[in-house]
Amino acid sequence: MTMETTTLSGLELLHNAAHNKGTAFNDQERKNKKLEGLLPPSVESLDLQVQRVLNHLDSKKDDLERYIYLIGLEERNEVVFYKTVMSDPMRFIPILYDPIVADACLEFGHIYRRPRGMYITRHMKGRMAEVLKNWPVKDVRFICVSTGGRILGLGDIGANGMGIPIGKLQLYTACAAVPPDCLLPVLFDIGTTNEKLRNDPLYLGTREAPVSEEELNELTEEFVQAVQTVFPGCCIHFEDWKGTDAIRYLDRYKDKVLCYNDDIQGTASVALAGVFSAMNITGGDLKEQRILFYGAGSAGIGIGKLICSELRDLGLSEEEARSRVAYMDINGLIETSRDDLSPEQQKFALNAEPTRDLVKVINDFKPTILFGVSTSAGAFTQAVVEKMSEINERPIIFALSNPTSKVECTAEQAYTWSKGKALFAAGVQFPEFEMNGKTFLPGQANNFYIYPAIGLATYAARPLLLDDECFIVAAHATANQVTADMQKKGMLYPSQHNILETEITTAVKIAEYMFDNGLAQAERPENIRSWIEEKLYNPQY
Repeated sequence: MTMETTTLSGLELLHNAAHNKGTAFNDQERKNKKLEGLLPPSVESLDLQVQRVLNHLDSKKDDLERYIYLIGLEERNEVVFYKTVMSDPMRFIPILYDPIVADACLEFGHIYRRPRGMYITRHMKGRMAEVLKNWPVKDVRFICVSTGGRILGLGDIGANGMGIPIGKLQLYTACAAVPPDCLLPVLFDIGTTNEKLRNDPLYLGTREAPVSEEELNELTEEFVQAVQTVFPGCCIHFEDWKGTDAIRYLDRYKDKVLCYNDDIQGTASVALAGVFSAMNITGGDLKEQRILFYGAGSAGIGIGKLICSELRDLGLSEEEARSRVAYMDINGLIETSRDDLSPEQQKFALNAEPTRDLVKVINDFKPTILFGVSTSAGAFTQAVVEKMSEINERPIIFALSNPTSKVECTAEQAYTWSKGKALFAAGVQFPEFEMNGKTFLPGQANNFYIYPAIGLATYAARPLLLDDECFIVAAHATANQVTADMQKKGMLYPSQHNILETEITTAVKIAEYMFDNGLAQAERPENIRSWIEEKLYNPQY
């Protein structure tokens, strides 16, 4: 926003992150905006301001301190923050999001500085729309909302989970240049099961146990309808709700309002992109794959359902598609004799003997692809990887649990135990690994390849709804950007160095699908890419 569009002046202007230019205000602006004497006399360029930030970051002792500094920077000067982050996304994405955001969430109440976003509590029942109107921006296009009920692999951390909506929306801008002023992070505080947090004097949330399912249904319905009233056309991005809640509310609202669940659909899409990339490397046919999931929560079920959707598109029946997919959870193989399965899990139950032995399941089911979505650290043992390598020339292994402390196996373990045969990706970024003179580049199957592009396409095309096909299109578009040179190194995802270009290319494909299938409300332009590029946020004064 330019100086001509704001009436702020003096300290009020300097304290407004969206308009503040700090030492970059020129002499005339300082006179016009009553800033004379409030700033050091030197007028600096944006590049020089960024250099000072980089110097500060280099002096910090660890990435959590860098995270705290960057959050403070965003609260002071939005342009400098995004100019810094977008200058080197490969460096800053891991600091602003996974894995450092996990540490930040654990310490959220202790490192808290200033309020960000909105906190909607159970005690606002009956007046949520009134409360949402307190947000100063009226054209909100995206709300990322979390209950904090299932944060990464950390479990229920209640209001400490606010770090996730904040971080997710920062990546809308940092990765896909969605304008930041249309983004609103929300913590939907329904209480927490985490007694340690409730007893922490610095905990910032309500100190109550979670509401019943019936009351949560009522609260969520009010919130969803309040968003429709206060911010018409806003997309609700559900993030890190407890697994059963996540599935229930996605099923309830996806065909009624503009919304999606990143843990289910975004995770499924980025996983499917990795599968497509692997097929490009091996020359395999998706219809011939057998996929085993270790973990049967919302993420794993979401991936399986999207894979089945793609298999149906390829001509398989629903029964044939599901026969290609199997699940294990903490209680063993998902099979028909079990009486503890959710309705979604029951759809994938195998007619097989009960077992908790992952190696035995691999030997019997003979998967070509193994997904870890369990948050069970070390679950992919040497015996597991060796068995996958025994039955597959190029075993495809995705260890998606995060943070790093929860991963099923490391890149080094996957490559070493498979003797270099594995195609591997994790939910966190592992460093490159050298073995027998060959360099392996493990992929990061992180949703930031998908949801910012979904966001950019949605921001531009203004769809009425988002269907599953949007996420399949995103998966294909992402996989198709893995070049032949990348494939030779075992890479399953594009480089993060040019993440903005990657996201734009993916967003263009999604927007094309939206226009082709009557989802978009915007008028179709002659050149979709140029049209989208004109809407990108550019961190400049």
